[in-house]
Formats: sequence, C-alpha cells, structure tokens
Amino acid sequence: METRRLTCINCPMGCQLEVTVGDGGKVVSVTGNSCRRGDVYGRKEVTNPTRTVTSTVVVRDGTSERVSVKTKEDVPKRLVFDVMDVINRTTVTAPVHVGDVLVDDVCGTGVPLVATAEVGVR
Repeated sequence: METRRLTCINCPMGCQLEVTVGDGGKVVSVTGNSCRRGDVYGRKEVTNPTRTVTSTVVVRDGTSERVSVKTKEDVPKRLVFDVMDVINRTTVTAPVHVGDVLVDDVCGTGVPLVATAEVGVR
C-alpha cells in the first residue's frame, strides 16, 4: 500500500489529506478531510486528476483587448498546457457575451471553452 499526502483545493479550508492506495491503484481510504468534497477530491486526484483552466483570449474590435475564459468543465490535468496553447492561439471578434462558446471542443476533450465576461464592440 502507498499513502499520498495532498492538500485539498476544493475550498479555502485546504484540508491535509492522506490517500491510501492499494493494489491496482484502487483507493482504500481518504482521511484528513472535513467534508465529503475532500474525499471525492482525494480519490479523483490520485486516479484521474483534472482541472478547470482559466485564462484570457484576444478580442478584435472590442472595448477590451482580452476577454476572460474558462473550460466549461474539468479537463485532464495532463492536457492543461495543450489547452493553454489553444487559448493562446485563439482570437475572437467583439461582441463577446458571458457563456459564448469560443472553442467547441478544446484538445479533443469534448469540453468547450467559454467566455466569462462581456466585451462590447469598439
């Protein structure tokens, strides 16, 4: 058995988790969490870590040069840098509205990249 120590990032408490992993990579237990979200996070983090990616993309002809964006759902952690490469190469034209899908399927994950702010036309 292996024990991994993690800091839960699901809320500001930052619980110090100990995740025990048994044979075949199966999670045996999670301790140190003060809520159910910590248990879920610990199990997921050692078996299939994912992240929501937030950043900004360039806006043409807008009242702002950039608009904030995020992946609508978590993407595999191993793809975060690939997702950022797509974000850094993306340019949109104003107007942009909250919730607009700017990239339909980022990096083949099936997850869209959406705007999280409004940018009007210049």
